[in-house]
Amino acid sequence: MKSILKRLAVGAVILGAAASMAISARAEDISIIAVTHGQASDPFWSIVKNGMMQAGKDSNVKVDYRAPETFDMVAMGQLIEAAANQKPAGIVISDPDPDALGPAIEKAVAAGIPVISMNSGISAAEKLGIKLHVGQDEGPAGIKVGEKLKSLGLKHVLCVNQEVGNAALDQRCAGTEKGFEGGKVTVLPTTADPAEIEAKIQAALTSDPSIDVVLGLSAPLVGEPAVAVVEKMGVGDKVKVASYDLSAGFLKAVADGKALFAVDQQPYLQGYLPVTFLALYARYGTIPAGNVPSGPSFVEKDTAASVIEKSSQGIR
Repeated sequence: MKSILKRLAVGAVILGAAASMAISARAEDISIIAVTHGQASDPFWSIVKNGMMQAGKDSNVKVDYRAPETFDMVAMGQLIEAAANQKPAGIVISDPDPDALGPAIEKAVAAGIPVISMNSGISAAEKLGIKLHVGQDEGPAGIKVGEKLKSLGLKHVLCVNQEVGNAALDQRCAGTEKGFEGGKVTVLPTTADPAEIEAKIQAALTSDPSIDVVLGLSAPLVGEPAVAVVEKMGVGDKVKVASYDLSAGFLKAVADGKALFAVDQQPYLQGYLPVTFLALYARYGTIPAGNVPSGPSFVEKDTAASVIEKSSQGIR
């Protein structure tokens, strides 16, 4: 009798393990494709990707991250269409140009694929049939930045845009101008080339002494070079620096008093939450009923040091 019971117990364990493996296999069959306008080599987008990959591990789903080699809306639209043709459980997209990407997104939605947008495109999400948006509403965020700069007594903002044509970045400068009521905002278009950014900022500060703050739209791409230029020119007493987004180098500048603040939109969360939501939707049909704001919040001198370590780890 004991022998029979032992065999039954062993059989139950084997069956349980097999069932567990089957469930695990089914879970791993859930595939989510992310298509963004930012390459994973970009410091900001590497944090987004880190969040997506960790969410894939935590939710036991496969995540495939894709992006065009440069800021190219035609190529990105093609990537979205290719993703939809693979019939994944869900697609995560950034939407920096809703007019250009709208048709590809609508095709995916029409095919019955749930789509969540993140980072950019909040204003077009509902119109395109996107389930929800995770990110920072850039216009209102810009207004808060403008109001903060005005409260510090500053008069002339140089808003440096390293990705002209990205609607979200345009909204940041426009929002800043709206919040900076009574002051002046000058938009300086550049590419993402650090040498060009430094040269253009230096030229702008040299030609217009009324500029008293340089505002970067990316901490690693613009904020850090701006700090370097201000230091090199020796004008740190009259020209301040602030930036959207975080980087370990820029956070150190904030902690050291060489920059005013960084605006945190939490890119890790922007990557992590959409994958998690789509995994839950694929398994249980549950999904948040509205957009999820991930920012803005301000990191200033008194809090910058505590954030640097997480930034260097690719989390903040």
